[in-house]
Amino acid sequence: MSFLKELSGEANPFIIAEIGVNYYDIAEKYGISVIEAAKKMILSALESGAHAVKFQSYKAGKIASKNSPAYWDQTEEPTNSQYELFKKFDHFGEEEYRELARFTEKTGGIFCSTPFDFGSADYLEELMPFYKISSSDITNLPFIRHISEKGKPVLLSTGASTIGEIERAVAAVEETGNTRICIMHCVLSYPTMFEDANLNMIKHLRAVFPDYISGYSDHTRPDFSMMVLTTAWLYGAQVIEKHFTLDKTLKGNDHYHAMDPDDLKIFVNNCKMIKEINGQYRKEPLACETGSRKQARRSIVAVRNLNEGEILSKDMVTFKRPGAGISPGELEKVLGRKLKKNLPEDEFLTWEHL
Repeated sequence: MSFLKELSGEANPFIIAEIGVNYYDIAEKYGISVIEAAKKMILSALESGAHAVKFQSYKAGKIASKNSPAYWDQTEEPTNSQYELFKKFDHFGEEEYRELARFTEKTGGIFCSTPFDFGSADYLEELMPFYKISSSDITNLPFIRHISEKGKPVLLSTGASTIGEIERAVAAVEETGNTRICIMHCVLSYPTMFEDANLNMIKHLRAVFPDYISGYSDHTRPDFSMMVLTTAWLYGAQVIEKHFTLDKTLKGNDHYHAMDPDDLKIFVNNCKMIKEINGQYRKEPLACETGSRKQARRSIVAVRNLNEGEILSKDMVTFKRPGAGISPGELEKVLGRKLKKNLPEDEFLTWEHL
């Protein structure tokens, strides 16, 4: 059984709303505490159709040096260094994430937080059923092994990675005996332009790693029809992750490329619609076609009054709806045969006439 079924039954795609650290700005907007804002976002994400919510567990001093330059769009997030940015949003620790995990479980969802250091990876172990490894740690093989040894499914994000780097990361997971892996296409650019999304890479990852589940972690700005996420799913991404916010107009951090509840609902409805219209694989007449199968097809009919004893020739007949008589496909079987009773003009030829 796929670990996705273990997590969420038949859910496909498995949708992860990455709240990240967006709840800090939401708290300020609504005048509530950061823990209340995080819970507000959890409820909204789950009510809008997400199966899981995801946070980020880090401390600035453990993830980045004080001389770590920005690599995001600074017109949206003006902070000059990674350390400065992470310092703004690293107030939560084990106690807060335990509270959020309990809240998420109570509301019917799945809690997850991406760990960015060994300590957070350890305390998160009992709080969540799978691990997500950031693209930034794709070459951090000691960290990948440490996480993989815990035996939980591993979602491996592959932003800015070569196939060789991904293969080494996958091998690091496999070395621990863990084979429950999801390899997620990702573009490490904030925001990702549509022309840079390169969703065809999902197909490539599926071809290179056919034994593992494929996923997609998205950083594009939400399009009005959520076509990016929908296409990623159609291309084989069974896990879909995207940043989530309650207000896409907020400045800073991940709001500017996040989906909001309405975007998420559109994506969920797209998936439901596609599943509904996909139907079965085997081509055969459907129950809904029973009437039209007969009424919309044609039969062999007489072009004039035909008398008993006449030998049927091609100029005596034509083909008209409905398909209540002999099919035009049987024409060669009736030509040259003698009528044993009269056939009025525009009447269907039946086998009883021959």
